[in-house]
Amino acid sequence: MAIRDLTTTHTRRPFQRRRKTCPFSGADAQKIDFKDVRLMQRYISERGKIVPSRITAVSAKKQRELARAIKRARFIGLLPFSVS
Repeated sequence: MAIRDLTTTHTRRPFQRRRKTCPFSGADAQKIDFKDVRLMQRYISERGKIVPSRITAVSAKKQRELARAIKRARFIGLLPFSVS
């Protein structure tokens, strides 16, 4: 029975995540428009809350713009404020 030296073996990390890219940045990226209800609904939870950027991988600048567009769409009645 051979004894393995644990200091020389290479251990792999179990959770290797790749960095997500912002869907609104880049050359052929979508534009954030408060009238585009289908796009806005992708960034709202089933309870009606705005999904945080750490989950959706939206950059900070675009997350502020997205939140403003969602709030504007809610105000004019295109999106619900909350889902009961």
